[in-house]
Amino acid sequence: MTAPSTSPDRNTPYDLVGVGIGPFNLSLAALADGAPGFRSLFLDAKPAFSWHPGLLMEGTTLQVPFLADLVTMADPTSPWSYLNYLRAHDRMFKFFFSERFHIPRREYDHYCRWVAERLPSCRFDAAVTALEWDESEDAFAVTYRSAAGAQTRVLARQVVLGVGTNPVVPEPLRPLLTDAHAGRVLHSADYRTHRARLAVADDVTVIGAGQSGAEVALDLLRNQDGEGNGGPYVRWLARTTAFAPMEYSKIGLEHFTPDYIRYFRGLPEATRERLTAEQWQLYKGVSEETLGEIYDEMYERTIGGGEPRAALHPAVEVVAAETDGDGYRLTCRSRQQDELFEIHTSAVVSATGYAASRPAFLETMADLVDWDDKGRYQVDGDYRVALDSRVSGTLYVQNAEMHTHGVGAPDLTLGAWRAATILNAAAGRTLLPSAPRQAYTTFGAPQEPAPVPAQAPDAVPAPAEIPR
Repeated sequence: MTAPSTSPDRNTPYDLVGVGIGPFNLSLAALADGAPGFRSLFLDAKPAFSWHPGLLMEGTTLQVPFLADLVTMADPTSPWSYLNYLRAHDRMFKFFFSERFHIPRREYDHYCRWVAERLPSCRFDAAVTALEWDESEDAFAVTYRSAAGAQTRVLARQVVLGVGTNPVVPEPLRPLLTDAHAGRVLHSADYRTHRARLAVADDVTVIGAGQSGAEVALDLLRNQDGEGNGGPYVRWLARTTAFAPMEYSKIGLEHFTPDYIRYFRGLPEATRERLTAEQWQLYKGVSEETLGEIYDEMYERTIGGGEPRAALHPAVEVVAAETDGDGYRLTCRSRQQDELFEIHTSAVVSATGYAASRPAFLETMADLVDWDDKGRYQVDGDYRVALDSRVSGTLYVQNAEMHTHGVGAPDLTLGAWRAATILNAAAGRTLLPSAPRQAYTTFGAPQEPAPVPAQAPDAVPAPAEIPR
């Protein structure tokens, strides 16, 4: 193994080192760019920025408005805004006339790559292999390795983890996630890679009632011809009680404000756990437009007396899975009837979401992190992770705090605001101010004094003072 290289510059601690360059840490890098006297570095193992490449199908859009870009919700004057991206690509009038509020996913990915390639603080082909607390330097030591094997060690007074989340697959399917079943049993994160093969399969089962599951089901349906022939039979399963639209009312969206985060953080842990499960439609529902397109595809198949080659099964979970000839046999349970039934399918796409996990490089200082009783980070209002008192530096985390901050943790809407919160804390001063209240909704008991009761109708009003 090559020894980590050092230099005088690397021996001077950075103010902040970010590990992982997804949208959230990229937002922080963009907001920190140009901050006076603030030195930062962001590292990622990938050769270039890439955002959910397995789901970048034509026609798919973000579920949040374009204003939820990397910077605008915290600093609309930033040169790294989506609107400035359009200007740089001579597409401002085209965007204006398209009257889009929700932009294509492929364009969001291209916008983020445009930012990442131009920020001097972003370094790709840099896989972090160790994070340690160096008491002699009173700083974190971050070691990263290039694809060629060269190792580099840098120091940082503060570190922010933005390593993203990992695909989650139901336990019965996990034994089938091997090379022998590649392209036939997969997570939706890899859908685009195997899209052509799935398009000619006899029967494909999609599991998961969120936006990813809906988009995969819709894409497979569109591989059938106008009469429903050709392409695979499409089966869509979901544990939820319905294929439900995402909550998108103006007042409902106020759950994605700093106001709700502050309220949620003050609740007992048991209440937070219950609320997160109950609020699945806030972050796991499907856009109403996508649900409508799926319905319309199936309706087209009934013209002239036909039937759609598709089936939708809500309130169903997979309890067992095994190979069955050239395909698979899934044992399913109706959650409401508590009845078992079997499905035979050629391929399975598990669109069952993502979850935060502990990165391997953190094991070198795992004993210095104050984990909660479920092995999760304990995160304060400025996104600091609780650490042992021996550590004088600060560790922050992004998108691994749903249990402490609520359903907005993975949502792009709050990305720039959270990045600005971390930047202000890391800089030790307010670089990007935020209004104290952003929502009309009062979450929880009012904290202000109660309003003075209105005067009774029959009360004699006090005489008005005559101005002199």
